[in-house]
Amino acid sequence: MNVREAKPGDSRQIAAIILPIIRDGATYALDPEMSETAAMAYWMGHDKETFVAEEDNAVLGTYYMRPNQAGGGRHVCNCGYMTHSAAQGRGVARRMCEHSLDHARSRGYRAMQFNFVVSTNERAGRLWQSLGFDIVGRMPGAFRHPTLGYVDAFVMYRVL
Repeated sequence: MNVREAKPGDSRQIAAIILPIIRDGATYALDPEMSETAAMAYWMGHDKETFVAEEDNAVLGTYYMRPNQAGGGRHVCNCGYMTHSAAQGRGVARRMCEHSLDHARSRGYRAMQFNFVVSTNERAGRLWQSLGFDIVGRMPGAFRHPTLGYVDAFVMYRVL
């Protein structure tokens, strides 16, 4: 599996990954009704570097990286990751996170922070912890899950 910077020609495959996850509404604090244009502008915005994980020319996952804050907080990056439903359980998210950690170091970031990891997304939480992230904050009832109601969200952090 190769991870590389996204190209404009990847848009269709990226949309096929992110739109179902956004529409599901269970893991990202994004409007499930947002248009495809808005979703793509969010994921591939000018404030982000966007990457894809591919195998045999098929995009299996995508992630973005951006500074978490401006000014004095600019040395900490933030990332978002999504894996195609057909590729889940194959190590795609792990490979993308490993790539993002290396890329963040190469860009001079000193830490990585995930601002809003939904507590019911246990698989992601376990993966991030296995890659050295700590839960540094819990926001009780901060996310309205579409079937479970109000659930906690975590802030996760790792020094690079």
